[in-house]
Amino acid sequence: MTSFVVHRNGRPATAEELAPLAFAGYAHFTAAQVRGGRIRGLDLHLERLRTASKELFGRALPDDRVRSYLRAALEAGPDDLSLTATVYSPVGEFTATGGEAELEVLVRTGPAASGPRGPLALATVEFERVLPAVKHVGEVAKTYFLRQAVARGFDDAAFVDRRGRLSEASIWNLAFWDGSAVVWPEAEMLGGSMMSIVRRQLDRLDVPQRVQEITLTDLPTLSGAAVMNSWTPGIAVHRIDTVPVPEAPSFMELLHRAHQAEPRTAP
Repeated sequence: MTSFVVHRNGRPATAEELAPLAFAGYAHFTAAQVRGGRIRGLDLHLERLRTASKELFGRALPDDRVRSYLRAALEAGPDDLSLTATVYSPVGEFTATGGEAELEVLVRTGPAASGPRGPLALATVEFERVLPAVKHVGEVAKTYFLRQAVARGFDDAAFVDRRGRLSEASIWNLAFWDGSAVVWPEAEMLGGSMMSIVRRQLDRLDVPQRVQEITLTDLPTLSGAAVMNSWTPGIAVHRIDTVPVPEAPSFMELLHRAHQAEPRTAP
């Protein structure tokens, strides 16, 4: 019988092994949706883990080993599921050096997800993440600002940097549409795996793309906006703060078509 799992280095994790991680905050991860036992953009997820490990720990595990851990978790579960792979050091945090201990991988699976239906209203908040290019754990601000936004009648929060530029949302990347080209915000942010999938497939579909600074005052000149993450390549955004944004169904269809063009790969 297959089920969802929590694996440490390719084997079921024990309570004793998980207990030290309950308060651990120096780690990084990637999240993916698995369909039919396969992952879109697997190379991007492996690259993310490899790059972040070198940034946080000065070294990275071989891709083949990480893939073996992913396979073990997928073989134990249903064909369709959500997967999170977290890389950490048993040395923990609050130490001056990372030590020479081998890096470890925690893989957790759960029910498949596709995100909210939308369209969404986003409240802006001035916030810049530490190490924005790394998908690291322990980011209390994301949940805090999400809940603050919901309390104000919005669906989620979008971040604006000190220069007034829109960067990303709580757990989402932002994408915009000018009627003929996809516009990506220029700011310090996490380049999501879904964002990378969509961008390379849009290139293959010969869809124009550009990167530019986007502020709230630029929104009336745009024809659509969306959020995306590992759940989905696009959910419409119809308002950011008090500024309405057209829902642009053709833009949503384009983002989803680009995602569908990305082949699924088995670890």
